[in-house]
Amino acid sequence: MKKLGASLILVIMVCAALSSAALAKQPYSSYWLPDQLLQWNPASDPDAAFNRSTVPLQSRFTGESVNPNATKDPKVMALSALNQGTSGVPSQGSDTFSANTFSYWQYVDKLVYWGGSAGEGIIVPPSADTIDAAHRNGVPIMGTVFFPPSVYGGKYEWVKQMLQQNSNGSFPAADKLIEVAEYYGFDGWFINQETEGGTAADAQLMKSFLRYLQEHKPAGMEVIWYDSMTKEGNISWQNALTDRNAMFLQDNGNKISDSMFLNFWWNDLGSSAAKAKSLGRSPFELFAGIDVEAKGYDTSLKWNSLFPEGKPAVTSLGIYRPDWSFNSADSMTDFFARENKFWVGQNGNPANTATSQAWKGIANNVVESSPIDQLPFTTSFNTGSGEKFYVDGTQVRETGWNNRSLQDVLPTWRWLAESKGNALTPSLDWSDAYYGGSSLKVAGTLSSANATHLKLYQTDLKIEPATKLSITYKTQNKPSMKVGLAFADRPEQFVFLDVKDKKASGWTTDILNLTPYKGKQIVALSLYFDSTEIVSDYNIHIGQLSIHTNGNPSNPLEAVQALNVTQSDFRGGIYGDARLQWEALDEEVQQYEIYRVLPDGKETWVGATANNVFYVPEMKRINAEQATVLKVVAVNAKYVRGQAASVTIQWPAYPKPEAKFKADTTLITPGQQVHFTDLSSEVTEGWSWTFENGSPAVSTEQNPVVTYDKEGTYPVTLTATNSSGQDTVTKQALITVSKGASGVKNVALGKTATADHACGPAEGAGKAIDGKVTGNSKWCALGNQQHWLQVDLGKEHQISGFVIKHAESGGEWSGFNTSDYSIQVSADGVNWSDVVQVQGNTAAETLDAIALVKARYVKLNVLKPTQGGDTAARIYEFEIRGLQP
Repeated sequence: MKKLGASLILVIMVCAALSSAALAKQPYSSYWLPDQLLQWNPASDPDAAFNRSTVPLQSRFTGESVNPNATKDPKVMALSALNQGTSGVPSQGSDTFSANTFSYWQYVDKLVYWGGSAGEGIIVPPSADTIDAAHRNGVPIMGTVFFPPSVYGGKYEWVKQMLQQNSNGSFPAADKLIEVAEYYGFDGWFINQETEGGTAADAQLMKSFLRYLQEHKPAGMEVIWYDSMTKEGNISWQNALTDRNAMFLQDNGNKISDSMFLNFWWNDLGSSAAKAKSLGRSPFELFAGIDVEAKGYDTSLKWNSLFPEGKPAVTSLGIYRPDWSFNSADSMTDFFARENKFWVGQNGNPANTATSQAWKGIANNVVESSPIDQLPFTTSFNTGSGEKFYVDGTQVRETGWNNRSLQDVLPTWRWLAESKGNALTPSLDWSDAYYGGSSLKVAGTLSSANATHLKLYQTDLKIEPATKLSITYKTQNKPSMKVGLAFADRPEQFVFLDVKDKKASGWTTDILNLTPYKGKQIVALSLYFDSTEIVSDYNIHIGQLSIHTNGNPSNPLEAVQALNVTQSDFRGGIYGDARLQWEALDEEVQQYEIYRVLPDGKETWVGATANNVFYVPEMKRINAEQATVLKVVAVNAKYVRGQAASVTIQWPAYPKPEAKFKADTTLITPGQQVHFTDLSSEVTEGWSWTFENGSPAVSTEQNPVVTYDKEGTYPVTLTATNSSGQDTVTKQALITVSKGASGVKNVALGKTATADHACGPAEGAGKAIDGKVTGNSKWCALGNQQHWLQVDLGKEHQISGFVIKHAESGGEWSGFNTSDYSIQVSADGVNWSDVVQVQGNTAAETLDAIALVKARYVKLNVLKPTQGGDTAARIYEFEIRGLQP
């Protein structure tokens, strides 16, 4: 391959009017209804390339147990909603620290990416970043096909569509499921059929569908069945493997599914195990389900039925919604603490799970597995998220981020800190890092009395003649640290290698020669801390630990070629985003880093991907810059960086402002204040307000507060200015001052409401005007069309505004808050006038004050029900503020 210079510059000229250019948009993870799946084609899906995983499924092994109770036979399947919604999931991470960066992969043998809803889609492949993280840890990850119960919007026609069979015996939907899994790079499907209405003939057709999948899937792909549908076609959870559901696992000697997830209400699992054996299947291909979505490690379970004391496990374990740890947490620190207790137990020690509590942690029963069986192995203890981003110890990003594609293989044991005294405390820490967003922190009082052996990784690594170990650390103290290695011939005995015992307030790297141990197999990797002095405030950060065949950096990778902006877009003249594409390098590349060059020449980290496409999230223009340079740098498995390739995006002409504002109230009593909020475009540099009969009468503040003393109706004018020009908006008759305004209240209470649809009898239109938000009192509407809610006030009222309490007000995910809506009023219910238009709302509660208007009917039009692709409207309360006639 031809070597390039330090920078390959491609200049993309983008005009202000992008009439002929493709607009860049945030790519999102896929989801479909059956008819959409059948039409899907990656060539015509603009987001498809961003949703591919390029990380192959790593092999892994199970070593010896550190817990005396744990055994190797039972496996663990986790059904986890790794993202909060089915829709609106960014393909390559996002610009927020808070994300479910699950990391206890060592206890999971299969992970099902849980998702799907009637309002979004019921066929959900895993997002690309979750595939990457699972594969790096050696865990196969499955997508979900979820046919929901009718009470949750399920339609049996969706089952029928999936089961359509051609005359040649093929199932088009099954072929599509295989195509999706192969293209996106994940490992199979979890089939959950819970929609009522099936017949025995449908059950036989479902069995044929599953068998077709089994016969046509590529090697390594899995099909998992959920205990719900029976051979009669109805939905009847058996909570066991029985004659009524066995045909979906094995039929007449033919494998139908690779495994089965048993519903949660099981008692005696012995009969299920016996049934599996009678079919020629292992009982460990049955996963006894536990539902931890609501209570996590406080869930009451019959552990002894699954893991009888002193006896082998009866079946494997299936865990529904271990994402409870994230959903219930107050912070990322709390999330990691809950994760640790969930998987390891309250002692935080996988070797010691003894407790009086019922929940002992999954480590009590299941042996850890590890993917660390080949060189090079490098970890920066990167959790896949951070409050900042660091490269080689230098901060290159100031704001939060998450991308599970970048998550390292984290320590196998969290934590095995052994000491005769009070052991030092290890933790994953986001306050500093060498690479990524986190590092390993070890802290406490150190002395010879509490020398601490921190066992970290289970490995299977052969030492070659040139193999070296490097460790990067930072401490204000002396390191007082050694690196421990255990070998296959004596796995209980560690050899300790000295690290230079000198203070390292900056990041310091020591390279240790492993040549004396060539030919040996490393089975465990640890750190040992000891000091002849008492160090009361011992604190060290381990930034990177690596075992590789070369101690010195190799030659830099080449620059990527054919770097191109395939799509770009500008908003308001000061926001821009882009989709990038380049040719992947032939050399072994772990990931590509993307940087933005700032006007002062400094570079800030935008993101990274193992793919050869990347979406640059919306960037804010800096000081009217004319162009922005983006760089792509390849990084190999030893974190050696390549040469940079660059592309330049030209910004459009700097725009003049657009004036816009709102008032918190428009119907007031004399002497009452009105708070005005400027909503003008961000390029605004100056504000000039005029308030007729207001005090003050004029203002240059951005968000002034004005008092009106005299009754009447008054206009408000705002002029927004900047160096490129100005814009003026006047709202006539906006403020009404009246002594009778003290009677303003919610006039919708007790009135009549109708709507286009309701999710069910308990979620009809009337729930939106009952004055209640608690107890799930909401109006919900399903369907792909825009939704509407209409209120008949009985007679004309003077109306001054509206309060809408969206999904988050009722305790739901913020992604379900209404994005776009309009409000109309009418005197007769036939002729309507627009009074409110809102786009891009994200708030849980909105207040829209309007100029006083008389109307009997009010209609809320839900134009975009959520922040993503979910088409269900969720309105907990719609208040109409006005005066009684």
